[in-house]
Amino acid sequence: MIKNLCSDLLTDIAELILYMSGFGNECSSEDPRCPGSLPEGQNNPQVCPYGLYAEQLSGSAFTCPRPANKRSWLYRILPSVKHKPFTQIPCGDLTENWDDVEPDPNQIRWLPFTIPKTTDTKVDFVAGLHTICGAGDSKSRNGISIHVFTCNSSMVDRCFNNSDGDFLIVPQQGELLITTEFGKMMVEPNEICVIQQGMRFSVDVFGETRGYLLEVYGAHFELPDLGPIGANGLANPRDFLCPVACYEERTVPTGYTVINKYQGKLFSCRQDFSPFNVVAWHGNYTPYKYNLKNFMVINCVAFDHADPSIFTVLTAKSTRPGVAIADFVIFPPRWGVADHTFRPPYYHRNCMSEFMGLIKGHYEAKEEGFQPGGASLHSVMTPHGPDVDCFEKNTSAELKPERVAEGTMAFMFESSFSMAVTKWAYKLCTGAYCYFVH
Repeated sequence: MIKNLCSDLLTDIAELILYMSGFGNECSSEDPRCPGSLPEGQNNPQVCPYGLYAEQLSGSAFTCPRPANKRSWLYRILPSVKHKPFTQIPCGDLTENWDDVEPDPNQIRWLPFTIPKTTDTKVDFVAGLHTICGAGDSKSRNGISIHVFTCNSSMVDRCFNNSDGDFLIVPQQGELLITTEFGKMMVEPNEICVIQQGMRFSVDVFGETRGYLLEVYGAHFELPDLGPIGANGLANPRDFLCPVACYEERTVPTGYTVINKYQGKLFSCRQDFSPFNVVAWHGNYTPYKYNLKNFMVINCVAFDHADPSIFTVLTAKSTRPGVAIADFVIFPPRWGVADHTFRPPYYHRNCMSEFMGLIKGHYEAKEEGFQPGGASLHSVMTPHGPDVDCFEKNTSAELKPERVAEGTMAFMFESSFSMAVTKWAYKLCTGAYCYFVH
């Protein structure tokens, strides 16, 4: 009964939230409670409508080429600068220290990460962040971190702000109601969202919640180039959604906490009002979400096995053409029809690091031991591939058209960085293993 009521409530909330569509579009939005709140003809008038404050959020250098320039103008009841000084706070299991554990090139696997019980302790999104692996340096603006979040409670009178980079959030269990300065988004398992550098957000959850998080320093996510595929396919721009303005005019006499991730550490400051007081905004630098079911799959229809890059949803490019700081790749339901071909993923040694997670179902190359909410890491040049049961089954199978990964959604964070595992994650891994054992 309680579960049904929660489900009905989530449905009602989701239906009330509005979005604008399109990836990287120039958008404008104003809360309908304040018509005319968006200034006309200029960004920074001497006096803004309703006495609002104009504030720009820059996601790129001012002098970037126009196609790469990212910024938005926010019109808010009070400016963000109205806060008390930041002071450092404990980071918990969130870290950027890549030297705590000696390098280990073996394949590593994790069982589903444990979600704390509400009866034991209340843990919100920020308190439930744990770093698994990463490389590079947020100070030099070049690198990535991979985290998991496990929480059971909503953030109350506090928000998060990442000064180091972009967050790509992949919920695996439980819905996330994400309030941002730009508006609200409901993000469910099999959807993703991106909160870009510097954007403040708060997360409400509705029970025990778990997911994965890819953090990229120094680059923003973009759609991959399609090359010979042509103008259409993979993740189509129209299917990305960004929120509409929805302000809170709320004072918090007991204090509102802003948590800032800066140079790999956490800091907090206090203010006496909600930071989600943006009445109107315009620009192309926004949070956004995407439903993975909308991915238009490209696949082999003759023979051999196409590379997993055909399943790239988003990429964060490096300065080297064709080499990514990080790619977000999915393995969605699709048809397998290749003739004379071993159809599962091929055996491989890769110059890239491959971190895999499972949102739901059973990944076809490793059905045993790789569970939803768990993960694996294949380090640079470490051999990996299907397990022996998968190999034997698929070398003797009749090759006919078949549905692959029905009811499943696995994903991969692939990176050109050679990643180090944190002490917290190394203690939890199930140990080094080899896929192919007779």
